[in-house]
Amino acid sequence: MIKKNIPFSPPRIDERIIEEVVDTLRSGWITTGPKTRLFEQRLSSYCGVPATVCVGSATAGLELMLRWYGVGPGDEVILPAYTYAATANVVIHCGAHPVLVDVGNDFNISLSEVEKALSPRTKVIIPVDVAGLPCDYDDLHNLVNRSDVRAFFRAATEEQETLGRIMILADAAHSLGAWYRGIRSGKLADISVFSFHAVKNLTTAEGGAICLNLPAPFDHARLQEYLWIFSLHGQSRDALAKARAGNWKYDILMPGFKCNMTDIQASIGLVELERYDDDMLVRRRDIFQRYAKALEGLSWASLPVFETDLKTSSYHAFLLRLQGIDEEQRDRIIQEITGHGVAVNVHFIPLPMMSWYRNMGYRMEDYPTAYENFSKEISLPVYYDLSPDMQQQVIRALTQVAGKAL
Repeated sequence: MIKKNIPFSPPRIDERIIEEVVDTLRSGWITTGPKTRLFEQRLSSYCGVPATVCVGSATAGLELMLRWYGVGPGDEVILPAYTYAATANVVIHCGAHPVLVDVGNDFNISLSEVEKALSPRTKVIIPVDVAGLPCDYDDLHNLVNRSDVRAFFRAATEEQETLGRIMILADAAHSLGAWYRGIRSGKLADISVFSFHAVKNLTTAEGGAICLNLPAPFDHARLQEYLWIFSLHGQSRDALAKARAGNWKYDILMPGFKCNMTDIQASIGLVELERYDDDMLVRRRDIFQRYAKALEGLSWASLPVFETDLKTSSYHAFLLRLQGIDEEQRDRIIQEITGHGVAVNVHFIPLPMMSWYRNMGYRMEDYPTAYENFSKEISLPVYYDLSPDMQQQVIRALTQVAGKAL
Protein backbone atom coordinates (compact mmCIF):
# COMPACT_ATOMS: atom_id res chain seq x y z
CA MET A 1 0.00 0.00 0.00
CA ILE A 2 1.32 3.43 -1.00
CA LYS A 3 1.52 5.78 1.95
CA LYS A 4 -0.42 9.03 1.49
CA ASN A 5 -0.81 12.19 3.48
CA ILE A 6 -4.25 11.89 5.07
CA PRO A 7 -6.01 15.25 5.64
CA PHE A 8 -8.47 15.65 8.50
CA SER A 9 -11.73 16.67 6.83
CA PRO A 10 -11.63 18.04 3.28
CA PRO A 11 -14.96 18.93 1.65
CA ARG A 12 -16.54 16.75 -1.01
CA ILE A 13 -16.38 18.57 -4.35
CA ASP A 14 -17.34 16.47 -7.38
CA GLU A 15 -18.72 17.08 -10.86
CA ARG A 16 -22.36 17.17 -9.74
CA ILE A 17 -21.60 20.02 -7.35
CA ILE A 18 -19.49 21.86 -9.92
CA GLU A 19 -22.24 21.55 -12.54
CA GLU A 20 -24.87 22.87 -10.13
CA VAL A 21 -22.72 25.84 -9.16
CA VAL A 22 -22.04 26.60 -12.84
CA ASP A 23 -25.78 26.43 -13.49
CA THR A 24 -26.30 29.00 -10.74
CA LEU A 25 -23.62 31.29 -12.13
CA ARG A 26 -25.19 31.12 -15.58
CA SER A 27 -28.67 31.76 -14.19
CA GLY A 28 -27.72 35.25 -13.01
CA TRP A 29 -28.92 34.55 -9.46
CA ILE A 30 -25.76 34.46 -7.39
CA THR A 31 -27.20 36.07 -4.24
CA THR A 32 -30.35 34.97 -2.36
CA GLY A 33 -32.76 33.69 -4.97
CA PRO A 34 -34.80 30.67 -6.10
CA LYS A 35 -32.24 28.03 -5.12
CA THR A 36 -31.95 29.36 -1.58
CA ARG A 37 -35.72 29.24 -1.21
CA LEU A 38 -35.81 25.72 -2.66
CA PHE A 39 -33.06 24.58 -0.29
CA GLU A 40 -35.04 25.97 2.66
CA GLN A 41 -38.13 24.06 1.54
CA ARG A 42 -36.22 20.81 1.15
CA LEU A 43 -34.52 21.17 4.52
CA SER A 44 -37.94 21.69 6.12
CA SER A 45 -39.22 18.52 4.47
CA TYR A 46 -36.12 16.57 5.42
CA CYS A 47 -36.26 17.58 9.10
CA GLY A 48 -40.06 17.56 9.34
CA VAL A 49 -40.31 21.15 10.55
CA PRO A 50 -42.79 23.87 9.55
CA ALA A 51 -40.22 26.34 8.22
CA THR A 52 -36.49 26.88 7.70
CA VAL A 53 -34.40 29.99 7.08
CA CYS A 54 -30.95 29.68 5.51
CA VAL A 55 -28.27 32.12 6.68
CA GLY A 56 -24.58 32.84 6.20
CA SER A 57 -23.43 30.72 9.17
CA ALA A 58 -24.71 28.75 12.13
CA THR A 59 -23.23 31.49 14.33
CA ALA A 60 -25.43 34.08 12.64
CA GLY A 61 -28.44 31.80 13.03
CA LEU A 62 -27.90 31.40 16.78
CA GLU A 63 -27.48 35.14 17.28
CA LEU A 64 -30.55 36.02 15.22
CA MET A 65 -32.70 33.72 17.32
CA LEU A 66 -31.34 35.01 20.62
CA ARG A 67 -32.08 38.56 19.48
CA TRP A 68 -35.53 37.59 18.17
CA TYR A 69 -36.32 36.13 21.60
CA GLY A 70 -35.23 39.39 23.25
CA VAL A 71 -32.12 38.10 25.03
CA GLY A 72 -30.05 41.01 26.30
CA PRO A 73 -28.26 42.59 29.28
CA GLY A 74 -29.19 41.01 32.61
CA ASP A 75 -30.23 37.73 30.99
CA GLU A 76 -28.51 34.36 31.29
CA VAL A 77 -28.09 31.62 28.70
CA ILE A 78 -27.00 28.15 29.81
CA LEU A 79 -24.62 26.21 27.56
CA PRO A 80 -21.92 23.56 27.92
CA ALA A 81 -18.33 24.43 28.73
CA TYR A 82 -17.38 21.84 26.10
CA THR A 83 -18.23 23.55 22.82
CA TYR A 84 -16.78 25.80 20.15
CA ALA A 85 -16.54 29.50 21.03
CA ALA A 86 -19.37 30.48 18.67
CA THR A 87 -21.98 29.05 21.05
CA ALA A 88 -20.94 31.45 23.80
CA ASN A 89 -19.76 34.36 21.66
CA VAL A 90 -23.27 35.01 20.36
CA VAL A 91 -24.55 35.32 23.93
CA ILE A 92 -21.93 37.96 24.67
CA HIS A 93 -22.78 39.79 21.43
CA CYS A 94 -26.32 40.12 22.75
CA GLY A 95 -25.09 41.58 26.03
CA ALA A 96 -26.21 38.57 28.06
CA HIS A 97 -24.20 36.30 30.35
CA PRO A 98 -23.14 32.77 29.28
CA VAL A 99 -23.63 30.33 32.14
CA LEU A 100 -21.29 27.43 31.46
CA VAL A 101 -22.07 23.97 32.81
CA ASP A 102 -20.26 20.65 32.76
CA VAL A 103 -20.96 17.79 30.37
CA GLY A 104 -21.40 14.05 30.63
CA ASN A 105 -19.20 11.19 29.53
CA ASP A 106 -20.81 11.37 26.07
CA PHE A 107 -19.51 14.99 25.68
CA ASN A 108 -23.05 16.43 25.73
CA ILE A 109 -24.53 18.86 28.25
CA SER A 110 -25.33 17.45 31.71
CA LEU A 111 -28.99 17.79 32.67
CA SER A 112 -28.22 17.78 36.39
CA GLU A 113 -25.74 20.64 35.90
CA VAL A 114 -28.29 22.56 33.82
CA GLU A 115 -30.83 22.23 36.62
CA LYS A 116 -28.33 23.57 39.18
CA ALA A 117 -27.62 26.58 36.95
CA LEU A 118 -31.23 27.69 36.46
CA SER A 119 -32.23 31.11 37.77
CA PRO A 120 -35.00 33.69 37.20
CA ARG A 121 -32.59 35.32 34.74
CA THR A 122 -32.35 32.20 32.54
CA LYS A 123 -33.95 32.87 29.17
CA VAL A 124 -32.42 30.18 26.92
CA ILE A 125 -30.65 26.82 27.13
CA ILE A 126 -28.34 25.97 24.23
CA PRO A 127 -27.60 22.23 24.15
CA VAL A 128 -24.81 21.26 21.71
CA ASP A 129 -24.97 17.98 19.77
CA VAL A 130 -21.23 17.33 19.99
CA ALA A 131 -19.86 15.22 17.09
CA GLY A 132 -23.41 14.67 15.83
CA LEU A 133 -24.85 12.76 18.81
CA PRO A 134 -28.14 14.36 19.95
CA CYS A 135 -28.50 15.56 23.51
CA ASP A 136 -31.22 14.22 25.82
CA TYR A 137 -33.96 16.48 24.51
CA ASP A 138 -36.90 14.84 26.28
CA ASP A 139 -35.22 15.53 29.61
CA LEU A 140 -34.52 19.14 28.63
CA HIS A 141 -38.13 19.69 27.54
CA ASN A 142 -39.42 18.10 30.73
CA LEU A 143 -37.17 20.40 32.74
CA VAL A 144 -38.19 23.69 31.12
CA ASN A 145 -41.87 22.70 31.21
CA ARG A 146 -41.82 21.71 34.87
CA SER A 147 -44.26 23.85 36.83
CA ASP A 148 -41.70 25.17 39.31
CA VAL A 149 -39.27 26.12 36.53
CA ARG A 150 -41.99 27.86 34.52
CA ALA A 151 -43.10 29.68 37.67
CA PHE A 152 -39.83 31.60 38.08
CA PHE A 153 -39.45 32.41 34.37
CA ARG A 154 -39.63 36.19 33.92
CA ALA A 155 -40.91 37.16 30.47
CA ALA A 156 -39.69 40.54 29.23
CA THR A 157 -40.80 40.49 25.58
CA GLU A 158 -43.87 39.46 23.59
CA GLU A 159 -42.02 36.39 22.28
CA GLN A 160 -41.03 35.31 25.79
CA GLU A 161 -44.58 35.90 27.02
CA THR A 162 -45.98 33.75 24.20
CA LEU A 163 -43.62 30.82 24.87
CA GLY A 164 -43.97 31.30 28.62
CA ARG A 165 -40.80 29.45 29.51
CA ILE A 166 -37.08 29.01 28.86
CA MET A 167 -36.44 28.44 25.17
CA ILE A 168 -34.41 25.44 23.97
CA LEU A 169 -32.18 26.61 21.13
CA ALA A 170 -30.19 23.66 19.81
CA ASP A 171 -26.69 24.17 18.52
CA ALA A 172 -27.13 21.35 16.00
CA ALA A 173 -24.09 22.41 13.97
CA HIS A 174 -22.87 18.79 13.83
CA SER A 175 -26.10 16.80 13.82
CA LEU A 176 -27.92 17.09 10.49
CA GLY A 177 -29.32 13.62 9.83
CA ALA A 178 -29.09 12.42 13.44
CA TRP A 179 -32.06 10.80 15.21
CA TYR A 180 -33.40 10.86 18.77
CA ARG A 181 -36.37 8.66 19.71
CA GLY A 182 -37.37 8.39 16.04
CA ILE A 183 -37.28 12.16 15.45
CA ARG A 184 -34.73 13.87 13.24
CA SER A 185 -32.38 16.56 14.47
CA GLY A 186 -33.92 19.88 13.52
CA LYS A 187 -37.20 18.97 15.18
CA LEU A 188 -35.83 18.16 18.63
CA ALA A 189 -35.78 21.68 20.10
CA ASP A 190 -37.88 24.83 19.86
CA ILE A 191 -35.36 26.08 17.32
CA SER A 192 -32.35 24.22 15.89
CA VAL A 193 -29.43 25.71 14.00
CA PHE A 194 -27.27 23.70 11.58
CA SER A 195 -23.85 24.55 10.21
CA PHE A 196 -22.82 24.00 6.60
CA HIS A 197 -19.20 25.05 7.07
CA ALA A 198 -16.58 23.40 4.85
CA VAL A 199 -15.79 20.62 7.36
CA LYS A 200 -19.40 19.64 8.04
CA ASN A 201 -21.13 16.52 6.67
CA LEU A 202 -23.20 18.70 4.35
CA THR A 203 -21.35 21.80 3.26
CA THR A 204 -22.31 24.92 1.35
CA ALA A 205 -18.73 26.25 1.79
CA GLU A 206 -20.02 28.54 4.54
CA GLY A 207 -23.60 28.75 5.70
CA GLY A 208 -26.20 27.59 8.13
CA ALA A 209 -29.92 27.01 8.60
CA ILE A 210 -32.48 27.84 11.28
CA CYS A 211 -35.18 25.18 11.71
CA LEU A 212 -38.32 26.53 13.37
CA ASN A 213 -40.32 24.15 15.56
CA LEU A 214 -42.03 26.36 18.14
CA PRO A 215 -45.31 25.32 19.78
CA ALA A 216 -48.67 26.96 19.11
CA PRO A 217 -49.63 29.78 18.82
CA PHE A 218 -46.41 30.79 17.01
CA ASP A 219 -46.93 31.44 13.30
CA HIS A 220 -43.95 29.85 11.56
CA ALA A 221 -44.65 31.34 8.15
CA ARG A 222 -44.79 34.80 9.66
CA LEU A 223 -41.60 34.21 11.67
CA GLN A 224 -39.84 32.92 8.55
CA GLU A 225 -40.71 36.12 6.69
CA TYR A 226 -39.49 38.17 9.65
CA LEU A 227 -36.16 36.32 9.67
CA TRP A 228 -35.70 36.81 5.93
CA ILE A 229 -36.00 40.54 6.58
CA PHE A 230 -33.95 40.47 9.80
CA SER A 231 -31.07 38.70 8.04
CA LEU A 232 -31.02 41.27 5.20
CA HIS A 233 -30.57 44.64 6.96
CA GLY A 234 -34.28 44.79 7.77
CA GLN A 235 -35.04 45.36 4.09
CA SER A 236 -38.65 44.65 3.21
CA ARG A 237 -37.85 43.10 -0.18
CA ASP A 238 -34.87 40.98 -1.17
CA ALA A 239 -33.30 40.95 -4.65
CA LEU A 240 -35.65 38.22 -5.85
CA ALA A 241 -38.74 40.18 -4.86
CA LYS A 242 -37.37 43.46 -6.25
CA ALA A 243 -36.68 41.81 -9.61
CA ARG A 244 -40.39 41.56 -10.35
CA ALA A 245 -41.67 44.26 -12.67
CA GLY A 246 -42.46 47.50 -10.83
CA ASN A 247 -41.30 46.03 -7.51
CA TRP A 248 -38.15 48.13 -7.04
CA LYS A 249 -39.32 50.08 -4.02
CA TYR A 250 -38.42 48.81 -0.55
CA ASP A 251 -38.41 49.91 3.07
CA ILE A 252 -36.13 49.31 6.06
CA LEU A 253 -38.35 47.86 8.75
CA MET A 254 -35.69 47.34 11.43
CA PRO A 255 -31.91 47.67 11.89
CA GLY A 256 -31.28 44.11 10.80
CA PHE A 257 -28.16 42.10 10.08
CA LYS A 258 -26.49 40.99 6.83
CA CYS A 259 -26.21 37.21 6.93
CA ASN A 260 -28.38 35.84 4.12
CA MET A 261 -27.38 32.70 2.22
CA THR A 262 -26.57 32.96 -1.50
CA ASP A 263 -27.80 30.79 -4.34
CA ILE A 264 -24.21 29.73 -5.01
CA GLN A 265 -24.08 28.25 -1.52
CA ALA A 266 -27.57 26.78 -1.77
CA SER A 267 -26.75 25.05 -5.06
CA ILE A 268 -24.06 23.00 -3.29
CA GLY A 269 -26.47 22.21 -0.48
CA LEU A 270 -29.21 21.05 -2.84
CA VAL A 271 -26.93 18.45 -4.40
CA GLU A 272 -25.64 17.26 -1.04
CA LEU A 273 -29.07 17.06 0.60
CA GLU A 274 -30.48 14.98 -2.27
CA ARG A 275 -27.88 12.26 -1.68
CA TYR A 276 -27.30 12.79 2.02
CA ASP A 277 -29.08 9.80 3.59
CA ASP A 278 -28.31 7.23 0.90
CA ASP A 279 -24.72 8.23 0.22
CA MET A 280 -22.99 10.61 2.62
CA LEU A 281 -24.33 9.16 5.87
CA VAL A 282 -23.82 5.59 4.64
CA ARG A 283 -20.17 6.33 3.88
CA ARG A 284 -19.57 8.06 7.20
CA ARG A 285 -21.27 5.28 9.16
CA ASP A 286 -19.03 2.73 7.45
CA ILE A 287 -15.97 4.74 8.48
CA PHE A 288 -17.16 4.92 12.09
CA GLN A 289 -17.81 1.19 12.17
CA ARG A 290 -14.39 0.36 10.73
CA TYR A 291 -12.72 2.50 13.39
CA ALA A 292 -14.81 0.87 16.11
CA LYS A 293 -14.05 -2.65 14.89
CA ALA A 294 -10.32 -1.97 14.64
CA LEU A 295 -10.05 -0.34 18.07
CA GLU A 296 -12.52 -2.30 20.21
CA GLY A 297 -10.85 -4.38 22.87
CA LEU A 298 -7.74 -2.19 23.06
CA SER A 299 -7.27 -1.30 26.71
CA TRP A 300 -6.21 2.26 25.95
CA ALA A 301 -9.02 3.09 23.51
CA SER A 302 -12.33 4.51 24.75
CA LEU A 303 -14.68 4.54 21.76
CA PRO A 304 -17.27 7.29 21.22
CA VAL A 305 -20.98 6.63 21.52
CA PHE A 306 -22.57 6.96 18.09
CA GLU A 307 -25.54 4.56 18.15
CA THR A 308 -27.83 3.60 21.04
CA ASP A 309 -31.40 2.34 21.40
CA LEU A 310 -32.56 5.97 21.50
CA LYS A 311 -29.99 7.86 19.42
CA THR A 312 -28.28 7.67 16.06
CA SER A 313 -25.44 10.07 15.39
CA SER A 314 -24.84 11.93 12.16
CA TYR A 315 -21.34 10.42 12.25
CA HIS A 316 -19.75 13.84 12.10
CA ALA A 317 -16.62 13.38 14.22
CA PHE A 318 -15.04 10.27 15.76
CA LEU A 319 -14.02 11.39 19.25
CA LEU A 320 -11.60 8.77 20.50
CA ARG A 321 -10.27 9.02 24.05
CA LEU A 322 -6.94 7.51 25.08
CA GLN A 323 -7.02 6.11 28.58
CA GLY A 324 -4.17 6.48 31.07
CA ILE A 325 -2.72 9.71 29.67
CA ASP A 326 -2.76 13.40 30.48
CA GLU A 327 -3.12 16.44 28.23
CA GLU A 328 0.62 16.78 27.62
CA GLN A 329 0.98 13.12 26.62
CA ARG A 330 -2.05 13.43 24.31
CA ASP A 331 -0.44 16.42 22.58
CA ARG A 332 2.79 14.47 22.03
CA ILE A 333 0.85 11.55 20.59
CA ILE A 334 -0.89 13.88 18.15
CA GLN A 335 2.47 15.23 17.02
CA GLU A 336 3.79 11.72 16.43
CA ILE A 337 0.69 10.67 14.47
CA THR A 338 1.07 13.78 12.33
CA GLY A 339 4.63 12.63 11.60
CA HIS A 340 3.13 9.54 9.96
CA GLY A 341 1.31 11.76 7.47
CA VAL A 342 -2.06 11.59 9.25
CA ALA A 343 -3.90 14.74 10.31
CA VAL A 344 -5.92 14.42 13.52
CA ASN A 345 -7.69 17.05 15.61
CA VAL A 346 -9.26 17.77 19.02
CA HIS A 347 -12.95 18.62 19.50
CA PHE A 348 -12.93 21.01 21.44
CA ILE A 349 -10.71 23.05 23.72
CA PRO A 350 -13.22 23.86 26.51
CA LEU A 351 -14.21 27.50 26.77
CA PRO A 352 -12.75 28.09 30.28
CA MET A 353 -9.30 27.35 28.82
CA MET A 354 -9.62 30.18 26.28
CA SER A 355 -8.08 33.52 27.26
CA TRP A 356 -11.25 35.58 26.89
CA TYR A 357 -13.40 33.27 28.98
CA ARG A 358 -10.68 32.57 31.52
CA ASN A 359 -10.33 36.33 31.97
CA MET A 360 -14.09 36.55 32.52
CA GLY A 361 -13.61 34.37 35.59
CA TYR A 362 -14.49 30.90 34.34
CA ARG A 363 -12.25 28.23 35.94
CA MET A 364 -11.55 24.92 34.22
CA GLU A 365 -11.54 23.10 37.55
CA ASP A 366 -15.27 23.82 37.82
CA TYR A 367 -15.91 21.56 34.81
CA PRO A 368 -14.03 18.34 35.61
CA THR A 369 -15.74 16.05 33.10
CA ALA A 370 -15.24 18.54 30.28
CA TYR A 371 -11.54 18.69 31.08
CA GLU A 372 -11.24 14.92 31.46
CA ASN A 373 -12.84 14.40 28.05
CA PHE A 374 -10.71 17.07 26.40
CA SER A 375 -7.38 15.96 27.88
CA LYS A 376 -7.69 12.47 26.40
CA GLU A 377 -9.52 13.18 23.14
CA ILE A 378 -8.23 12.75 19.59
CA SER A 379 -10.58 13.21 16.61
CA LEU A 380 -9.78 10.86 13.74
CA PRO A 381 -10.28 11.75 10.05
CA VAL A 382 -13.82 11.20 8.76
CA TYR A 383 -14.78 12.37 5.28
CA TYR A 384 -16.47 11.07 2.14
CA ASP A 385 -13.33 10.35 0.12
CA LEU A 386 -11.49 8.54 2.94
CA SER A 387 -10.97 5.12 1.33
CA PRO A 388 -10.63 1.87 3.32
CA ASP A 389 -6.90 1.79 2.49
CA MET A 390 -6.46 5.36 3.70
CA GLN A 391 -8.41 4.58 6.85
CA GLN A 392 -6.18 1.59 7.45
CA GLN A 393 -3.21 3.94 7.29
CA VAL A 394 -4.84 6.11 9.96
CA ILE A 395 -5.47 3.08 12.18
CA ARG A 396 -1.91 1.83 11.71
CA ALA A 397 -0.41 5.19 12.62
CA LEU A 398 -2.66 5.51 15.66
CA THR A 399 -2.03 2.03 17.01
CA GLN A 400 1.72 2.23 16.44
CA VAL A 401 2.05 5.56 18.23
CA ALA A 402 -0.54 5.05 20.99
CA GLY A 403 0.47 1.42 21.52
CA LYS A 404 4.07 2.45 22.07
CA ALA A 405 3.11 5.31 24.39
CA LEU A 406 0.63 3.31 26.44
